[in-house]
Amino acid sequence: MKVRITSVRQTEYTDLMARYENPIEHACDMTVGQEWVSVDGQRPEGFCPTAWESVAPFAIALARGESNFFDGWMRNPRSAMVSCNDGFRPMSFYLEAQGKQSPDDGGNVS
Repeated sequence: MKVRITSVRQTEYTDLMARYENPIEHACDMTVGQEWVSVDGQRPEGFCPTAWESVAPFAIALARGESNFFDGWMRNPRSAMVSCNDGFRPMSFYLEAQGKQSPDDGGNVS
């Protein structure tokens, strides 16, 4: 099954960056509004490998037909909102299963 991944918000914690981060010129290639499609739980081409570590468990579960994460956390039970693990400038991603789900598919994921 396919899962659409959309980058929806990036936050920057400049106070933490100033206090703890070594100066860097380039941190993230992703921009708000980008979309990718994960097929069968695989990392989409061009998707940040580090961000994928945070997103993957949910993308894989959605690709398997699982839904209703954390007992109703999302309005759409076939979706998830996940942020990457960058503590200085996390990007938030909206994941949504694509296609029809058969009545035998799905289940609760905690």
